[in-house]
This record gives sequence, C-alpha cells and structure tokens, in this order.
Amino acid sequence: MNKPVVVSEETLTEPVVVSDVAPAKAAGPAYIVLAGISFSHFLNDTMQSLIASVYPILKDTYALDFAQIGMITLAFQFTASLLQPAVGHYTDKKAQPYSLSIGMASTFFGLLLLSVAQRYLVILVAAALVGLGSAVFHPESARIARLASGGRYGFAQSVFQLGGSFGTSMGPVLAALIVVPFGQGSIAWFSSIAFLAILILWRIGRWYAPQITARKAAPAHAQPGGPSRRRVAVALLVLVALLFSKQLYVSSLSSYYIFYLIDRFGVSTQVAQIYLFVFLAANAVGAFFGGPLGDRFGRKIVIWISILGALPFTLALPHAGLYASAVLSVIIGLIISSTTSSIIVFAQELVPHRFGMISGVFFGVAFGIGGLGAAVLGKLADHTSIAFVYQVCAYLPAIGLLAVFLPRLPQHRR
Repeated sequence: MNKPVVVSEETLTEPVVVSDVAPAKAAGPAYIVLAGISFSHFLNDTMQSLIASVYPILKDTYALDFAQIGMITLAFQFTASLLQPAVGHYTDKKAQPYSLSIGMASTFFGLLLLSVAQRYLVILVAAALVGLGSAVFHPESARIARLASGGRYGFAQSVFQLGGSFGTSMGPVLAALIVVPFGQGSIAWFSSIAFLAILILWRIGRWYAPQITARKAAPAHAQPGGPSRRRVAVALLVLVALLFSKQLYVSSLSSYYIFYLIDRFGVSTQVAQIYLFVFLAANAVGAFFGGPLGDRFGRKIVIWISILGALPFTLALPHAGLYASAVLSVIIGLIISSTTSSIIVFAQELVPHRFGMISGVFFGVAFGIGGLGAAVLGKLADHTSIAFVYQVCAYLPAIGLLAVFLPRLPQHRR
C-alpha cells in the first residue's frame, strides 16, 4: 500500500487535465490501493444497506407506515446528498488524507445508536449519522481511486463501484441471517465492520498523504476539440437527469422490493431479502463491467445502452410471476447499473478542474434522488399500492433518450 506513485502534471497520459490527481508515469494502476479502497467501499455500503434491510423489523416493531419508512431513507440519504458536494469542494482546495477514517467513525456511532433506538426520532438521527459517514467517504475515496488508476479511469471507477455494489447486496443477506433472528440489537455487531474500515482507511491515508502535491487551484482550460462551456452545462444537466432515472428505479427496488414480493406473492421476509440480494448482486456485476466497457468503446454509448436497454425489462417486471420477477430483476440490475461509472467519469472529464466537487455532486445527487424518491414513492404506495408504484417506475429508463444531447469528448488513449 506504500508503493510510490509519482504525481505531476507532466506525466499525464490523458488529454483531460486534473490539477491535483494525475496517473502515475507508465506505472499502470496501483492495484493494492484500488483493492483497499474498493474493500473499504464494500464495508461502508454493507453497513449502509443494513438500514433498508431492517425496514420490515422497524415497521412491525414501531408500527410505521410506508411514508415513515421513506423518511428514514430520506434522513440517511439527504445528509449524504447535502454534504458530499461541500466535502468535495473543500478537498479540491485542500486534500484530507485521513478524513476517510474520521468520517467512518460517524457510521460506527450511527450503527450503535440504531441498535438501541426506541423512538422514531432517534432512528432518524442514527440514519443521518450513517449518511454523514457516507458524505465524507465518497468524494475523497473516488479521488484516491482515480489517483491509483494509472490512466484507466473507467476501470478504476468500476473497481471502486464494485466494492460498494457488493456491499449493498450483502445487507439483505446479513439482515436475513443475523438481524431478523436476533433482533434490532444485533445491529451493534456490525459496528465491528466499521472499526475494521477505520483501520484500513487510516492505512490508505498514509499512502495517500505523500501523493498530495502542493498546488493552487488550476484555472479551467478548454480542451482541443472539447465542448463549449454551454454544452458542458447542458451535458451536466443531462447526466443528472440520466442518473435520476437510474437511481430512482434502483431506489424503488432497494427500499420496497421486499414489501412488493411479500404483498404480491406472499413470501416470507427472509425469502424476500434473498430475492433483493439477487437483484443487488446483479447490480454489482453490472457496475464492474460498465467502466472498462466505457474505456474501450466510449462512455456515451455505454450510457445509451445501459439505461434505454433496461426499459423492456422494467416494463415487463410488474406483470411477471415470482420466478420470472427474479430473472427480470437480474437482467435489469446487470444492464442499468453499468451506467454508473460511465456517468461519473463522463462528468469528471467535463469539469476536470473541479474533480472533488463534481464527484461529490454526482454521488450526492445519487443519494439525494434515492432518498427523496423513496419518500415520495412511500407516500404514493400508502395512497395506492406497492404494485402501482412499480408500474409507474417501469417507465423511468425512457429518460435515457436524453443521452442524445451529450457531447462527443476528445478520444482517450486506452
């Protein structure tokens, strides 16, 4: 993890300049660092996914309605959405190599508080603390992944996303095996995962600190053949809209798929959590392959295929049986999740001089959309039905048509 990586603007191998993060000179990716930051992402998102996975327990124990369940998701994700851009903006000016382990401490205390919470307000505070840890983690860890990429930005982003996606998929399994049998108090056991993550991130911080070069914020320069500022602004809005369609659909399954399966097919909570795990695991696999495919064939075409390509399957899901729903959820997860890395790297390349802020905005938008969408969909489910919610959400991937407005970026060396 202490493998030296020389960082200087003269060693850039890509036409896009990032003032404070440049790939190592002909060194290739720093695989140990990528593995460490991806594993930390796995631990971080495993703990975060526990919140949604224990919703059935909290709903039954405290007689919560779907709107209150959505508010828990909102408390968690809105904290992350609000703070991530601010964290990214600050670290653009002054990188903080040990902030990751400090932020993870917030997740540690949030889990402990959630395990003993007896009132709805305390549950909201605990969820917000976990969201705070996420806000600190994502922008700076994405910067470290890019720094260790060796110029293979899509690959590095996919490795980073892979850890988070598998962590998200593990939450329902761990909830089914541990939290459901042993109750809310068993959530405290997962604080040991947070402690392990703190140790790993502190070690990564020791690797990261020497890589930080003293620099001033570099002014933005238009790249030869690159889009104008107006087109950049339009492209960023389009990317936000595309992320909206993807993340809101994934949020609908992550937050309410368990209830949908229980309500429509009469399965048990544990069986429904396994079905949710299958969907989230497919998301993880798709997220990994999306980045390298973007490096190879171009990010715009991957965005086109991954969002619009899921539309026929999302339209079929509300009308499928139990086993067909499982198959469709796997196909949807594989296709729709492959766009995440391409969207994020595309945005980073549009505004390379604000890498941390852009990373924070897009990670934050993803979290915020998920939280706000979960709350709105929960309210809609209370007034209609869970089945109706999935009929409405089935049309979300059609927003992928907006990808036609994305500019063509200068060709990258792969």
